[in-house]
Amino acid sequence: MLGIFGWLVCGALISFIASKVINTHDDDPRISILLGAGSGVVGGGLFGLFSGSPVSGFNIWSLVCAAIACVLALVIWYVARARIPHKSPTVRRSY
Repeated sequence: MLGIFGWLVCGALISFIASKVINTHDDDPRISILLGAGSGVVGGGLFGLFSGSPVSGFNIWSLVCAAIACVLALVIWYVARARIPHKSPTVRRSY
């Protein structure tokens, strides 16, 4: 259970830092933190599935895979979110 908790914390921490560094266009940071935590668990689980190592205990490589999955999920989320129109579109006028 320590491995799953570590993946959750790793994903949440990375996504919290990313929400502070990247311009999220006034989105709720809880969405990206939940997305990061979930993708961290998925990335760590995929590492355990493909490597054959158990989920018990501390494994640095599973945390690295969780971090990579978190970063990939956040990049996809922010790119997709940047293409969606926001609350108040800017009207461009010539003078």
